[in-house]
This record gives sequence, structure tokens and C-alpha cells, in this order.
Amino acid sequence: MKIVVDSIEGLSAAAEKFLEAAKGHRVFAFHAQMGAGKTTFIAELCRRLGVGDESASPTFSILNEYRSRTSGEPICHFDFYRLESPEEAFDIGAEDYFYSGCYCFVEWPEVVEPILPPGTVDVEITVDSGTGSRTIDIKGL
Repeated sequence: MKIVVDSIEGLSAAAEKFLEAAKGHRVFAFHAQMGAGKTTFIAELCRRLGVGDESASPTFSILNEYRSRTSGEPICHFDFYRLESPEEAFDIGAEDYFYSGCYCFVEWPEVVEPILPPGTVDVEITVDSGTGSRTIDIKGL
């Protein structure tokens, strides 16, 4: 499934469409170049799930855990850009989160791919250099 986002104004509708298509899935691995909009899109997904505006990039903390105001359920946002091995993810308990049943949005998942659970949905975001639009390609639904 592909979703095209032409502008920031289209982000909310794209997030709604994404979540509707992803029903039943909880772990998402986001692949994209630096600056493609992974964090921005995940922040919108979190808002749609009831987090509010407090979501931010966990680049330095590696993990930000939020709580949905509507359901009370935890939502985890990982950024593994600085990790060098899956063992570092084990050290922060990432695998426990992956198997907890809560939403897990993972930026820079390449280093932790060996420990991602079966059924992880791969999401690739690409930027059209001419228009600046983003294509969100969801694989594994």
C-alpha cells in the first residue's frame, strides 16, 4: 500500500489512512533517508492515537514512551540511529516493548532487524526531489 503526502496539510489524513490499514499490527520499522519525515509522520501517528502534541524525536534518549489520552495504552517511539549493535537495544529492553502489544514505531531499524518480531511492518518513506512530496510505502500488511 502506498500513501502520497503532497504537503504538511495532508499529513493528518495520511496518518488516519495508515492506521486504518494497519489495524492489528503493532510494530512498524520506518526506513528513509535523513530528513525524509520519519519523525514528523510518527508524531502525527501518535497524535491520531491520542498522544497530543508532546511527541518528539528520541534521537538522544533512544526511546520515548507516551500514553494515549483516549485509550491509556502506551505508545513507544524508538530512534536507533546511534546504536551499533542489537545488544545495545537489548540493554534498554527494546525486545520487551516489541512483544508487549503496544504500538512501537521504530526509526533507523536496520541495526535491530534481527530482534524485530515476526509480522513487523516495514514502512519506507521516499521524497520526490522535484515536488517535495513524500510517498509512504507500507509493506507487510
